[in-house]
Amino acid sequence: MRWRFDAVAAAWAVGVFVVLVLLATVGDGWGWIRSFVGDVIAVVWVHCVLASVLWLRPPMRPLLALALGLGVEAAQYVSQLTGWQVASPVLRIVLGSTPDWLDVVAYLIGFVLACLLERRLPGSK
Repeated sequence: MRWRFDAVAAAWAVGVFVVLVLLATVGDGWGWIRSFVGDVIAVVWVHCVLASVLWLRPPMRPLLALALGLGVEAAQYVSQLTGWQVASPVLRIVLGSTPDWLDVVAYLIGFVLACLLERRLPGSK
């Protein structure tokens, strides 16, 4: 692992973040597109953020992004079992509050897309 700044990956991170914000705001009534595609894109966004500041051997960044998504899903499952709830409504929207196996499928698709992007970003190798 090596710290660095990659402007191309940072630009990707900003662009993907804009898409996520648009999905969360404008896409309020878009149903599965907002939730499923948003989860796919979230993994790609985390990968881009990591790629902008970290050099890791491929495919470690996509794996870390996937692990983060799966960790959030596991936390949702545990919180549902224990009855614990995130107090902030904004965090509930960002992190979600209900575990769903389709989210795991979306994270896996996002992982594949992040792996493809990993091969295209300069400085990935």
